[in-house]
Amino acid sequence: MQSGNVFLNQVDELLATNHLSWLLGAGTCVDANIPLMIPLTSRIFAICESQRRKDRGRAARILQAIQDELGEKAHIEHILNQMGDYIAMAERRKDNRVKIGRLRSQVTPAELKLLHTTVQRWIADTIRWGYVPPSQDRDEQIGEKGSSIVDKSIHEEFVKALFDRGQAGIENRRVPVQFFTTNYDTLLEDSLALCRLSYWDGFSGGAVAFHCHQYGSDPPPGVRAHVVKLHGSIDWHLGPDNRVYRMRDGDKCTETGGKVLIYPQATKYLATQRDPFAAQFDVFRRKLNLQAENVLAICGYSFGDEHINSEIELALEHEDNKTTLLVFAEKPNNILESWMVRRKWGHRLYIMTAQGLYVGNQGLVYKPPTDKTLEWWTFSGVTRLLKSGTEIALREWIE
Repeated sequence: MQSGNVFLNQVDELLATNHLSWLLGAGTCVDANIPLMIPLTSRIFAICESQRRKDRGRAARILQAIQDELGEKAHIEHILNQMGDYIAMAERRKDNRVKIGRLRSQVTPAELKLLHTTVQRWIADTIRWGYVPPSQDRDEQIGEKGSSIVDKSIHEEFVKALFDRGQAGIENRRVPVQFFTTNYDTLLEDSLALCRLSYWDGFSGGAVAFHCHQYGSDPPPGVRAHVVKLHGSIDWHLGPDNRVYRMRDGDKCTETGGKVLIYPQATKYLATQRDPFAAQFDVFRRKLNLQAENVLAICGYSFGDEHINSEIELALEHEDNKTTLLVFAEKPNNILESWMVRRKWGHRLYIMTAQGLYVGNQGLVYKPPTDKTLEWWTFSGVTRLLKSGTEIALREWIE
């Protein structure tokens, strides 16, 4: 068996690889004052409750009925998905109505579509301006237009650390870094721009841009990064021509037309060749199946998206796949534990946890000499790891 220090050196080598991509989840945005899914769901329900005077609580009752069907652990993405299914069911029925849970009256497709669009707008506003749920340590904080509480500095530090690494010539050897994210916010794009790094996101234009990337086509050359938003974005809008545009809040076009485009299951009304989500997942799939040595670093992702998990599993099951997973997680969850025992590609699974480093079916190959927990699994910990390397970062955490 190799020593723990050997595996730690391998982590540094993996982060310095030529083909590096990142899968970033909601956990990377908590310190930026953007909520995780469960607090976000609670906030959306609170907003909906505040609208009772306008619709006598009808919208709140529909949302509650859907959540009751799905269970307590269901979050707002699950609710939107279920709502989309009900829309399809109602449109197929002869009377164009559907019964939801314990609601006394049936619901029409038009009513559900309006609520679906409204919920998406509430989500976009909450993420755009920030929200911190109440806790024992602090009061609830609600960002508003003109008074945002979103902190972009954390993502800026990550981007700087990633692209300013000390390895000689790495910026010349490395192909564009690909960022795949399930987050709706624009922190990553904003940080790349503020660090003066060119990037591609599938759109063409300026302050107002149109989605031009088509399924199966390659991203353009000549940029430092690719930003691939697997679940959409708060600045994506579906225009009246059924085409997708990127616009910032306050633009007159967004006020008069387009629906916010987040969460792919809600977009069945898009024609296949115009569907940005199919094209986004195609880029992800091709990166996982790259013929060259390839690293996918995963941070802040809870492995709650079965579609993404399946894409990763299917890719790594191939005999000739060369992708290595470098996962930053507080501890191995059920998905990771099941992957660890798969001897076929377990040696290409590295998991950085609070307790130490796991490598596939070899289990825990490194743990700190003290009882202190490691912070390298957090987003800020990853940034420190990129800045100083594994050896120095570990010394700082342990001492």
